[in-house]
Order: sequence, then structure tokens, then C-alpha cells
Amino acid sequence: MNRSATLGLVPSQRDETLGLWLGLVGVIVFGLTLPMTRLATGSADAPQLSPWFVTWSRAALAGGLSVAYLLCTRSRLPTLEQGKSLGLAVLGNVIGYPLLLGWALRAVTASHAAVITALLPLVTAAAAAWLLHQRARLGFWLFALLGSVLVAAYSLLRAHQLGHGFGLASADLLLVAAVVAASLGYVAGAKVTPALGAERVISWMCVMALPITLPGTWLTWPEQAQAIAWPSWLALVYVGVFSMWAGFFAWFRGLALGGALRVSQMQLLQPFISIVAAVPLLGESLDATTLGFAIAVVFTVFMGRRMAAPRPGVAP
Repeated sequence: MNRSATLGLVPSQRDETLGLWLGLVGVIVFGLTLPMTRLATGSADAPQLSPWFVTWSRAALAGGLSVAYLLCTRSRLPTLEQGKSLGLAVLGNVIGYPLLLGWALRAVTASHAAVITALLPLVTAAAAAWLLHQRARLGFWLFALLGSVLVAAYSLLRAHQLGHGFGLASADLLLVAAVVAASLGYVAGAKVTPALGAERVISWMCVMALPITLPGTWLTWPEQAQAIAWPSWLALVYVGVFSMWAGFFAWFRGLALGGALRVSQMQLLQPFISIVAAVPLLGESLDATTLGFAIAVVFTVFMGRRMAAPRPGVAP
């Protein structure tokens, strides 16, 4: 009797179960990115590694791993047309998102950033609908608008509580810009994923960025590296090896095995993983307002994604 029969699972069921677990691993990896990035950069009052250095070095780490992977798998070079899409993905995902996120996290907590960046799946779907000319139902746009209003309300409320009046903080504008950059990068990468494969897309992105990230790492290397706390260095290694590279392998493989519709719903857990992880990693406290807004934003993402596709029977 084979192992599948012993477990009472047919191969497809086993693959779906493995896919769900891999998807969960990917979400946990990405959920830890916010608190790990803040741990690496430090706060405005206690700065550690420069957000510029974190951006370049994390991508350089992932680039080295990507070179090894692409050589081992004997991956062919992207075409010129594919290179254009990969270049846009590099600007959005390898440079834009980490850099904007790093500077924002100097000023706000990881829990705060988790609420704002929770809109990323919805913004990505909106960018795909706009740039790839994919139809979306009216309900999708209504929930996208509602999610945006909730994020704006949270930002204004937080600014008022901190004595800054009712106005959008600069850190929140950086977070919004980071979400937009990441969503545009994801859409650009999605254009070449069917031809190259998801793992090769993220690897080629990191390799293409090496001519920028390697010199950038050298030029922004901290002058007093020995003064940087060792947890910040470990956090940098984490975001370079896992957030920037290995997490995508688990996530994409999970989507392939478990089905994109089922596994992608686990992405809704990501903001809460960030908020909870920030407690032991950064000493942040669980805040009822933050949790409440996070739940509300995630609900709009859940409903919006359900309405992102046209109704059954409607031609795309």
C-alpha cells in the first residue's frame, strides 16, 4: 500500500493539502516582512541600517541566490520583450516597494503599516483590470473605493491621535506609494509569468537588478557597521533571503498545487501576521483601533476579490 492510500488521500487531495501548507508558509514569510524591515532600519529615534542600504543589499542577496538557481535549472535568457516587462517589475518590486517601505517604517510602526499595505491585493487587481483591460464588476470598484476610504480614515485618525491634526502623514503617503509601486510591478511580472514561470520571473528580476544593487550596497554600506545592533543584521538577511526570494517559491508552488482560488485567500491573513509578529519582535502593543481597521480593510479585500472577475457566463 502506498503512502497516499495510507493517508486516505488521492494524489490530487494530497497536492491540494501540500499547496495550502506551502501557501501558508509563503504568507507567514511575507507577513514577517514589515516587522523585520523595521527591525533592520530602526526608528527615527533609534536608526539602524539606512533604508537605501536595506533596499540594495536585500536585492543583492536575493540576486546571488537567483544566479545560482538560474544556472542550476539552465534557464534560458528572457527575450527583449520579456526583458521590458521584467524591467518594470524590477522598478516596482525590487526597488520601489522596499525603498518606500523602509523610509515609511522609520516613522510608523509595523502594525500601522500593515493596515495601509493590506490594500495591496485589491490595488493589484485594480491595476490588472486597468492595464490588462480585464473587466471587473461594479461591486469590485465599490469595495476598492471603500477600502481606500478606510485606509484614509485610519491615517487621519492616527495623525489626530498623535497631535498632528487631521492630515495625511508623509509616512502614509510613502506607504500608499509603496503599494502602488508593488502592484504595478506585480502586473508587469504577471505578463511574462506564463512564458517564464513564476520562480524564474522573481529570479530574473533580482539578477537584472544586480548592476544597480551591488554598487548600491557598496556605496551605502554603513560607516560604523560595528555599531549596528546584530538583530538588525539578522533582519536584513531575512528580508533578503526569504522576503525577497525564498518566500515566492513557497507561495507560487502553493498556488500551483493547491489552486490559486483557494490558496490566495490565505493572503488575507498577512496583515494580522504582521501585527501579531510585531509584538515579540519590536515590542509593539496590540491596539484595538489598528485591529479593527485591519479587519475592515481585509473584509473589503475579500469581497473585492470575489467580485474581481465577471459574472459566470459573461465573456471576458
